[in-house]
Amino acid sequence: MTVPANVIEAAKKIKLLLLDVDGVLTDGRLYYGNSGEEMKAFNIQDGLGIKLLQKGDIQVGIITGRVSALLQRRADELSINPVVQGREDKLTALNELLLTLDVQMDEIAFMGDDLPDLAVIRRVGLGITPANGSATLAEQAHWQTSKQGGQGAVREAAEMILEAQGKLQPILASFQ
Repeated sequence: MTVPANVIEAAKKIKLLLLDVDGVLTDGRLYYGNSGEEMKAFNIQDGLGIKLLQKGDIQVGIITGRVSALLQRRADELSINPVVQGREDKLTALNELLLTLDVQMDEIAFMGDDLPDLAVIRRVGLGITPANGSATLAEQAHWQTSKQGGQGAVREAAEMILEAQGKLQPILASFQ
């Protein structure tokens, strides 16, 4: 997939990628067991994409409207920080984070898939939505991945950002 020049220019500045969870890190489906337990499926390639970003000195965080112990476990496994759960007003959550982080709005990328993500997508330096993101987000985002949420969209975004910054090939070479 060809990435537009304006997206590459925005990606060059990114120091922090913030992610929504359901529909981005997962396929958006919620699974409940008979005992009320919640289950989520996370894509291992997205996890490696997050690790690649971290190797490239790009911080990864989460802002999500739902609260999930499973998410916290996955975030801990991947050393994701900050993790903000239970915040439906994601723009307010982002503005609060900006008070504690050493980044500017144009140095932040955010990946979301639906209307609760719209205000943040409009404000950050690089708004991204997965292939199955809502039509409204697709119209407002700077870039839409070719992969769907929970199926490698985060990895695709990670590689695009790292490539724009000239960091991808050296990081990939470290695996050889």
